[in-house]
Formats: sequence, structure tokens, C-alpha cells
Amino acid sequence: MNVIERIKAVLEAEAKAIQSVNVDESFESAVNTILACSGKVITTGIGKAGHIAHKFTATLCSTGTPSVFLHAAEAAHGDLVIVRENDVLIAFSTSGKSREVIEILELSRHLGVTPIIGITSHPDSELRDHCEYILDMGMPKEACPLELTPTSSIAVMLAISDAIAISVMESRSFTKEQWGLRHHGGYLGRAARTDNEPK
Repeated sequence: MNVIERIKAVLEAEAKAIQSVNVDESFESAVNTILACSGKVITTGIGKAGHIAHKFTATLCSTGTPSVFLHAAEAAHGDLVIVRENDVLIAFSTSGKSREVIEILELSRHLGVTPIIGITSHPDSELRDHCEYILDMGMPKEACPLELTPTSSIAVMLAISDAIAISVMESRSFTKEQWGLRHHGGYLGRAARTDNEPK
């Protein structure tokens, strides 16, 4: 195997998958739903998708939107208590068939959460039946030669979540000064505050 060529091929496959996403009105609806939320944004997922959901929560918090990650497995052991009627739930699942995630959607609906947003790929995804808005990932071909390891699909999921978070941030007119006030540690926080200090 030529390692350089393999790395290039993986990068090209993931970039192609991201560029193939069909951005329709559901994406705008998702942004508007988050902006209108009077509670918090709850993200959930399991496995690799769960990691992306967790990262999305971190990005939302960094850019001015209160958010919390709900682990799809831990929800069954008491963590579902964080869910409130005025929250927005965003579920991440490539297949949309993970039992833990579907269960959270069903229980959250029972608790009065609406609307629910789903980020998924498979056309027969059960997740689609539980969501008002679907951010469709398309059917990205995994960069893994076994076509099993989540690679291109996870790159698409991450890119979609970043696009939503940045669109929400800009819609809120969230400034560098506001960003700096909420990042009291780290290089980026210092850089944001330094840029806003009186000259």
C-alpha cells in the first residue's frame, strides 16, 4: 500500500462527500428553530455519531447558544431529567436505526419536546419518523476500504453541524467581544479579549 496515496484518497473521499450534501429548506428551518428556542439545545447520539453530537454542543456553547449533550445510553439511567418542554432536541445517527437514540426521541416526545431535528443518512432511517426536520447527509461512501468504519459519513455529520452552529452564531450577531467574555482560559480566549482591549 502506498501510504501517501491512501491518505490523499481518504481526504478526497471525505471532501467529495461533504460537497455532495443537498442543502435544502430543512437546514434553514433547523437554524430558525434553534434561534427560537427559549430553553437549551440538547444533542444526542451513540458511538461515533455521539462524539460529533458532543462536539456540536461544545461549538454551540462557544458561539452563544446554551447546549448540553445527552448520552443516548446514560439517558435510560436518569440523565433524561435534563429534558424540558421548551428545549430543542437534535439527534445524530447515520443509520437512524440505533435503538438507544430512537428510544430517547420517543421519550422526549412523551415529555413534550417539539420540534426534534435529526441528522441522518439512510433513506429507511427510523429516526426520520420521529423528527420535524431532517438534515439529510445523503449516502456518502465511506473512505474505509472495508466500507464499515465511519469516515466520510462522520466528516459529513461534522461539517453539517459546524455549518448550523456558525449560521446560528451569525444570526445572533455574536461578536468577538462576546466570544472572549465566555472563554476566560486558553489561547483563543486571550486572543479574542486582546483584540477588544482599548488601544
